[in-house]
Amino acid sequence: MALDLETVRGIAERVAAGHGLEVLEVEYRGGGKSRVLRIFLDNPSGGITHDHCADVSREVSTILDVEDVVPGNTYTLEVSSPGMDRKLYKATDYERFAGRLVKVMTFEPVGGNRHFEGRLLSFADGKLTVDTADRGRAKKVKLEAAGTQVEIALANVEKANLVPEI
Repeated sequence: MALDLETVRGIAERVAAGHGLEVLEVEYRGGGKSRVLRIFLDNPSGGITHDHCADVSREVSTILDVEDVVPGNTYTLEVSSPGMDRKLYKATDYERFAGRLVKVMTFEPVGGNRHFEGRLLSFADGKLTVDTADRGRAKKVKLEAAGTQVEIALANVEKANLVPEI
């Protein structure tokens, strides 16, 4: 019997909603006795605390065990915040974090590059605009036209993360 991540996500979302939280991602890694089920939470009205994670972990763990959702006996459940370098998953993430530094990797090259780092200026009509001239203290990224604004279709984004600004 394989693990149904959508069932786990549904359980996690119900529990998280009861605490005013949102589930960003659910992932399952490893095998044998080294299996890890990770749930990443967000708090739209503020940050995630240790108490948030502990409460959701306790409740989700109980439900997973009672309903026997995770096949086998051994797995580790980790519930955490996405961190300062959080991944951007959905269109709403790009809208919410406009103005922040981001690192983006694309499936297909845009202007001869697949890796971009800069300030997320906007997200509209399924496209994000990144100002590559504003890279903060981050390492330099090779660009054909340094200091330009790059428009990237969301469908072409393979991976995107916030870059911490401290």
